[in-house]
Amino acid sequence: MKIIYEDNHIIVVDKAPGEIVQGDKTGDKPLSEIIKQYLKDKYNKPGNVFCGVVHRIDRPVGGVVVFAKTSKALTRLNEMLRKGEIHKTYWALVEGHPAEKDATLKNFLVSDGRINKTFVADKNNKDAKESILKYKTIADGDRYSLLEINLLTGRKHQIRCQLAAAGHPIKGDLKYGAKRSNKNGSISLLARRIEFIHPVSKEKIELEASLPDEFLKFIPSSAD
Repeated sequence: MKIIYEDNHIIVVDKAPGEIVQGDKTGDKPLSEIIKQYLKDKYNKPGNVFCGVVHRIDRPVGGVVVFAKTSKALTRLNEMLRKGEIHKTYWALVEGHPAEKDATLKNFLVSDGRINKTFVADKNNKDAKESILKYKTIADGDRYSLLEINLLTGRKHQIRCQLAAAGHPIKGDLKYGAKRSNKNGSISLLARRIEFIHPVSKEKIELEASLPDEFLKFIPSSAD
């Protein structure tokens, strides 16, 4: 577990691909429980330790994840998330080269929880939700492009589904049409940056995840 920020109210982790944020049917130990144990050990806390999950990113995705150490912080962060006051920026390596280097994608999406997958649907589908993201191309390679992505809505697997629907699945994302897997089972999507006003101190918080080697190799060193 790599901690990149901690104070009395929040703790922010640079999640590695493969780690899970919250418990699931696999039974693998999630970051929320690892953090509880860390806090218990570091501060010699008796009894139960509080760790609130503010938001999640998919298991094969790496990057910045925020947890709350107090119920007050969790309540305020949840409200900020609902109001769109927590700004998240993603980076992705995608197959091919988008014709538009800077664009907005709009789709209606529906998720099927039975197979844990999201699909583009007709807007008249009663379960479909409008989903919007903006991207810009940071760099082009021979087979892949590096995109910076900002979500205007927060749907399950939104980035993965919308980019695949646009003909540019994320590198390694077999579930959404990538040609081959990544060796470590990850997908080349990174929760790169998060920005928000601290729920208690009201200071501006800006934090970034470290860049995996495949991203570093893809861009000039000055871009990091």
